[in-house]
Amino acid sequence: MEKHISSQFDADLTNVSSRVLELGGLVESQTRHAVYALAQFSLEVADQVIATEKQVNILEVEIDAELATIIARRQPTARDLRLLMAISKITGNLERAGDEAERIARMVKKILEQGSPRNLPSSELRIASDLASGLLRKALDAFARLDVNTALVILKEDDLIDAEFNGFVRKLITYMMEDPRTISASLDLLFVAKAIERIGDHAKNIAEFVIYVVKGSDVRHTALTEIEKAVR
Repeated sequence: MEKHISSQFDADLTNVSSRVLELGGLVESQTRHAVYALAQFSLEVADQVIATEKQVNILEVEIDAELATIIARRQPTARDLRLLMAISKITGNLERAGDEAERIARMVKKILEQGSPRNLPSSELRIASDLASGLLRKALDAFARLDVNTALVILKEDDLIDAEFNGFVRKLITYMMEDPRTISASLDLLFVAKAIERIGDHAKNIAEFVIYVVKGSDVRHTALTEIEKAVR
């Protein structure tokens, strides 16, 4: 990150960036534990994920307040303003990813409380969840280093989660057709799978904002070929 005339400005940027990475680590942990709760049918771990959401929300509010203070006091321009705007967007995406992790945990509790069949392919969601968690980790790394190449890799790998989601949906349809008694539990798992897919989407959004910071190009809703040109 470039040095500024104001050393306090540098300190402010470093501090708020660190808080974002702290938030990201919290959400990544939430994601991993939420899927573990599903795979192991653990009510205790599901409750831990839900409890963590309060910390996520508090951090989001604190980061937003810090950003407002920095903008008001320092009046940043050009790349610094882009960075602060991107941090705000990244923070929002992390909080929403945390919401999805909490949604998974609450669905786990519902499945356990209803005594739904445990012979459904819940363990197969591990591949998609590992991909989503991995993308989130890469997105945070790309942000920490402002690495557009890693950001580009994330945009490409997001399609893998979509493919896993589509394959899982087809498998659930087969289960429901073969045994109508599994319909309710299958629909619960479908919502879990969709939550995992959305976590991947939020990681993709973060990667797009990294590119925005570094290149000054807003690549949202842009074809991958065009984004590659902007990055190169």
